[in-house]
Amino acid sequence: MSKDSLTAPLPGTPLRPRIALTTPLRHARYRQLWLANLISNLGTWTQTFASAWLLATVSTSASTSTLVQTATYVPVFLFALLAGVVADRVNRPKFLFLCNLFMAVCACAMAALVMSGHTSAGPVLALTFCLGSGSAFVWPAWQASLSGLVEPNEVEAAATLNNLSYNVAAIVGPALGGLLFAWVGPGALFLVNAASFIGLLGVYWFWWQEQGAAPAPCHAGFLRNMKAGLHTALGCARYRHILFNVCTVFFATIAFASLLPVFVKDVLHLNSRVFGLLMGSLGAGAVLGAVLLPTIRQHVGKTRLLAASLLMYGTMLLALPQLRSLYLMVPLIMMAGMAWSATVSTLNAAAQLSFPPAIRARTLSIYLFVMAAGYTAGSVVWGRLADVAGVRLALTVAGACVVINAIALMTAKRESPI
Repeated sequence: MSKDSLTAPLPGTPLRPRIALTTPLRHARYRQLWLANLISNLGTWTQTFASAWLLATVSTSASTSTLVQTATYVPVFLFALLAGVVADRVNRPKFLFLCNLFMAVCACAMAALVMSGHTSAGPVLALTFCLGSGSAFVWPAWQASLSGLVEPNEVEAAATLNNLSYNVAAIVGPALGGLLFAWVGPGALFLVNAASFIGLLGVYWFWWQEQGAAPAPCHAGFLRNMKAGLHTALGCARYRHILFNVCTVFFATIAFASLLPVFVKDVLHLNSRVFGLLMGSLGAGAVLGAVLLPTIRQHVGKTRLLAASLLMYGTMLLALPQLRSLYLMVPLIMMAGMAWSATVSTLNAAAQLSFPPAIRARTLSIYLFVMAAGYTAGSVVWGRLADVAGVRLALTVAGACVVINAIALMTAKRESPI
């Protein structure tokens, strides 16, 4: 998870030099973190698959199934602003090591809980909330640190490369989960997530030891720092425009991840392997999109790229409820995955270098707060709508919301571009 580029190109400017996707990997620290994060992402996706399918099989309510997404993102909504201030005040490698250690312990507890036979929704969601709380504190510090590990003109490539890491794991994790869920059970899959933190813990440990007792980046009062971050972020018209799009985009797009297990189980009447296949298809498309994005960005502005990507993703949500053939669903979802890769990296890139490093973690925490608000509200709304009107209608309405957002971007004034 990382980010961006300096500014959006102005109309009429010449094409930017093409930064190869692999260029950020020439920096040793970034390369180490990227590889360790790839393994950690694999564990995260395996755990996400296992949690979602587990609750879908033990519950008859779509609302209960979507609570996996809610429990993941509510902590970000609750703690993101606090986490941003903390990240600007602490030794970041040490902080990231301790947060990831906490998450590894939570993953072990999840595995032990499920292996003991306690598979009710409450305990699983509680530990999912704990893992989400760890992520809420990791993300601002991680993002603010990562942009300092590469050259400024490489940050957008780093954003795409990190998104690639996330989506490679999004292919392998659900596919692995789909094959192994019925064979070894969800407890073993949660254990995979716990083990996946080992690499990150090692990298952060050595980085912490090399940095030693480095002074905290910020020493001013806590509330003063939080107010400064809010004032700076919300005082910028362009950043407010970015935040509005983040909230509306993530509110609507979470419908796919939230409702897919219910759609597979109750509408298609198929099994965990199909759920893994469809989840992995989105990741496969995102990987392909990440490979193509550096070339596309040479010719297409960020706002137009975002609008086109949302139109493609919304079309998938509109069409999916009408299909029954996996031969049609898989390529359709792969196309949406390409669009999703462009959407996430474009929004992240726009947010990452909108402000200087001294305040970056705090302004990014506002981005994460808004993102989590959209995700949390969306998972609740789409789950409730699916209970009342059916999964197919909920997906259709969500798709219409995404398409409307795309049209609004295409027709909006250009004073506040992405």
